[in-house]
Amino acid sequence: MRSRRADYSESTRQALVDSAVELFTKRGYSATSLDTIAKRARVTKGALYHHFSGKQALFEAAFDAVERMIIARLAEAVAEPPGAPWNQALNGLRAYVDVCLDPSYQRIAIHEAPVVMGWERWRESEEHFSFGLIRAVVESLVEAGEIDDVPVEVTARILFGALSSGASIIASAEDPKKASTEVYSTVVRVLEGLRMVHASRVAAQADNADEPGAGVDLGKLLRRVTGG
Repeated sequence: MRSRRADYSESTRQALVDSAVELFTKRGYSATSLDTIAKRARVTKGALYHHFSGKQALFEAAFDAVERMIIARLAEAVAEPPGAPWNQALNGLRAYVDVCLDPSYQRIAIHEAPVVMGWERWRESEEHFSFGLIRAVVESLVEAGEIDDVPVEVTARILFGALSSGASIIASAEDPKKASTEVYSTVVRVLEGLRMVHASRVAAQADNADEPGAGVDLGKLLRRVTGG
């Protein structure tokens, strides 16, 4: 059984992280002091240093908390309601652009983290939390035959880069809601392009099966892809 001391220690740490998330979101990293965070959490500064070596360590804990919250929301969107992988992928994409409107995610994960943590450390952390989910979605689309048999790792990394750029666009836009709609529709078009190419290739293979020895009719294939 857990001791009362362990429970108190965990609750103290959680209070500090919650306080840091709130204050970093409202004021930013540079304008937030450790004294203010400790006061907001109703703990002593000594208790703060018991859990964190300094301000950057506390910021990284706040960053992790925000990322975990976001990934939990995305995983829930992808998993429920159960359905075709294509619909699950679109649900996840919609949830992601909605998440990009969250003030804590914008301020801490997008604006502040690359500066406070350094670009390389920030990128590694982003991949740690987000890339695995994106890769799983791409893999499920390929396995279900929803998109072409593309290299999963490469495709997931390209989509990860696109979504990271989309998050920056949304967070920096004068009209974030409009930007989120544009990011969503653009990424959907990219995915639909992969889907159309896959459907066209399957149809072309079926045509070739009816004509043994015939090559692929590129004109017909292009017309199918473009809807002509």
